[in-house]
Parts: sequence; C-alpha cells; structure tokens
Amino acid sequence: MKFGVEHSSILLSVAKWLLLSSVIGVIIGSIVTLFLNILAWGEGASATLPFHYYYLLPLGLVLSVWLTKTFAPEAKGHGTEKVIEAVHKRSGKIDVAVIPVKLLTTVITLVTGGSAGKEGPGAQIGAGTASAIADLLRFSPKDRKKLVICGISAGFATVFGTPIAGAIFGIEVLIVGAVMYEVLLPSFVAGFSAFFTAQYFGVKYTYYDISYFQHYFIDLVLIAKVVLGGVFFGLVAYLIIATLRQTEKAVERVPMNPYLKAFGAGLLLIAVSTFLGDRYFGLGLDTISQTMSIGSDVASNTPWYAFLAKIFYTAITLGSGGSGGIVTPIFYIGATSGHWFGGLFGEHHQLALFAALGFVSVLAGATNAPIAATVMAMELFGMDVAHYAAVSIVISFLVSGHRSVFPSQKIVMSKSDLLQVEYGEDIEHSRVDLDERPQRQIRNIYRNVQLKRARHQKRREKKSSAEKLIEEVNEQESKES
Repeated sequence: MKFGVEHSSILLSVAKWLLLSSVIGVIIGSIVTLFLNILAWGEGASATLPFHYYYLLPLGLVLSVWLTKTFAPEAKGHGTEKVIEAVHKRSGKIDVAVIPVKLLTTVITLVTGGSAGKEGPGAQIGAGTASAIADLLRFSPKDRKKLVICGISAGFATVFGTPIAGAIFGIEVLIVGAVMYEVLLPSFVAGFSAFFTAQYFGVKYTYYDISYFQHYFIDLVLIAKVVLGGVFFGLVAYLIIATLRQTEKAVERVPMNPYLKAFGAGLLLIAVSTFLGDRYFGLGLDTISQTMSIGSDVASNTPWYAFLAKIFYTAITLGSGGSGGIVTPIFYIGATSGHWFGGLFGEHHQLALFAALGFVSVLAGATNAPIAATVMAMELFGMDVAHYAAVSIVISFLVSGHRSVFPSQKIVMSKSDLLQVEYGEDIEHSRVDLDERPQRQIRNIYRNVQLKRARHQKRREKKSSAEKLIEEVNEQESKES
C-alpha cells in the first residue's frame, strides 16, 4: 500500500511539473527571444548613426533611470539580484511591470553604450513571466516560488545558449552551498524548452572551439599554472564585487539629482574613452571572441589593463542607474584577465586556454556558482578544458570569500574550516569570524611554544650556573696549588 501511494504521488508530481515547466519554457523562450531580437536590431541601428553611438550614453542612462523610477523600481540594477531577493523574501512574487520595463531599459542602456549584460534581464523577464502565470492560475506561494525558479533557469538558458549550465545556474545562484533538488527536474526541462524555442526562432549562439590538445601525461607545470590562475581569478572576482559595491555607495552619497548623476556618469565614461578607447562600451562580445582565438594578434590589440577598465565602466554604468546584467561583463573581465595572466608565462599557445579558464572561473568566484561554471566550461569549450577548468573554478570560488555580486544570496556553508559563518543570512549581512576551536588550538600551540621556550631557558640558566660554579672551583684549586 505504502509503495503504491508513494510512487503514484511521485509520478503525478513529475507529470505535473513536466507539463508546467515545458509550457513555461516555451513562453519564456519566446519572450526572451523577442528581447534578444530587439537588442540586436537596436545595436544594428546604432551602427548607422553619423557619430559614435556611445555619445548617446548620458541620455540613455537618464531615460533608463526615469523609466525604472516611474514604472518599476524592481527593474533597477542588474536584474538577477532582485529575482533572488523576490524568491527568498516574497515567495517569488514579482511585479508584472518589471517585464516590459526591464526589457526596454536594458535595450536602451546597451544600445547607447552602457557596460552591462543581457542575462540578468533575461532571468528577470523569465521570473516575472513565471510569477504572472502563477498568479493567473492562483498557485500557492510554494508552487509559485518553484515556477519562478523555473523561469530563472529558462531565462538564463535562453541567453547563455547553454541549457544545462543555465538551468543549474538558476538554482545554484540562490543559495551558497546548497542546491534545491526539488526544482532540479522542472528547471532542466524549462531550460531545454526555452533554449530549443529560441533556436527555433533563429537565435544564434557563440561557442568557442579553442582546440586545446589534451595531454595524456601529467603536466605538473601546467597544473601549477592553473592553480595559480584560480587564485588570481578569485582575487579578480573579489575586485569586481568590491568595486560594484563601493561605486554604488559612492554614487548614492553624491548630493545631486539622480538624473544629473546619470547624465554626469555618461559624460565621465565618454571622457575616459578618449584615453582608453571605446572597446569597453556595450557587451564587448568581439573582445571575448578574440581572446579565445588561437594564434590571433589579440595580445598586441588588447591592453593588459582591459579587465580593470571593464570593471570601472560596468561599475559606473550600473551604479549610476543603467539597467542590464552583470554576467556578460564578468565574462569579458574573466576572459581578458585570463588572457593577460596566461601571457605572463610566455606560452602563447596557452593564451586561449587561460582566457577560457578566466571566463568561467571569475564567474564562479563572483556569483558563487562553481557547479554551473564547470558545466558551462564543458558546453562552451569542450571536454579537453573541463578538468583544468574544474580546478581553477573551485579555487576561485574559495578565494573570493564569503561575498557575491548578488548580496541577497543565502549562505549555508563556510569556505574554510577555520572560519565560523552565520548561516541562513543574506551573504551581505552574514557574520564571518574565526572559529573558536581553531582559535583555541592556535592559543594552545602558542602557549605550548612559550612553555617549551621557558623550560629551555631554565635548563640553559641551570647549565650556565653549574658551569660557572665548576670554573670558580677550578680557579680556586689552581690558586691553592
């Protein structure tokens, strides 16, 4: 009896979510495809202007701020953060106005040259659509939350072009150190459904064939470089997180009308471009592709500080009110920093490899999504890179520490057994201290060392006193003789 009830209930649940996630994937895939096509049309139109398209950036940022403040404040920023906050705090409840506003403001920001991405808006559009459908069908808060998570995965999968990694990213990015297994199947189905829908409507994706030869012997030198690279990419991820946070706070402290701030930020980026060039505006997909090209002249075309400049442009764009995602800039920063890091060793045939490693490793460090990043490495670069990528990704994830570009992530793990982390809090507000046990161990070790030194000193003092007494006796005996 128990067996029959249990398995019939499981089969009914599976059938229910297979149907729901398939339908939600088709709907979200269609809407996000519309968003991608409008963005592509806008980028094509901007190329026909009689002046540099990024000269419109001050106006684009002002318009983005006005649309967001007027119609959908939840559409502010890079999208994914607001979705994570809605899942954790409102059972996935999202204002339906977010969908058109986020679509429009992201297109305006990117077409006018803002440094942002398109995957965050894709996730927010997907989540908003799923929330609206759940409300229309009068779903319970629990089922609405589950459907919204499917919408996140579908949005990511449609934009990334990597259905498995996109689906996993949509789940993994919610909680640091845990995966919501109950949403795993519907997220996969929604991701695949959305991805195939986008392909059906003609969306083209970029995949990178870096053609890296897989050695069948242990290359310890290369493994050591990959380990060092993981540390470096973790520090780059930390720099991204810190710069975004500090820039946002600095802009908020400026005593000025938000529209004037946005306009001034646009003028600042235009002015900086006269010195650094215009490669840091927009998505920057061409630069990413160049770093992945075997035997290209990108080493001479891309300056070593490209990843630092992209961090600056992205922080100013999003901090001043621009709308768009953060993951595409992370890809740019990771690829260019990896390309530069690989060049430090003088092995030019490995530049594309380290660009690929940076691409996924900085993503893992900045978003705390190492599993999705590893799967993405397989889907984008092939199995030849996967084992190197896995090592670099996990190290970057650990080195970046207990922080994220998504401060609303919940944290349920510690990245070091020497640290004590307050679990269940937002990662931004969780307290991280040295664990009491390691502290006691360290104190005990220090105390034991001090005791050993004291005993050694006493033995030396006793030995010195005995030797002195012997010398005095010998001296006295010599006088008497």
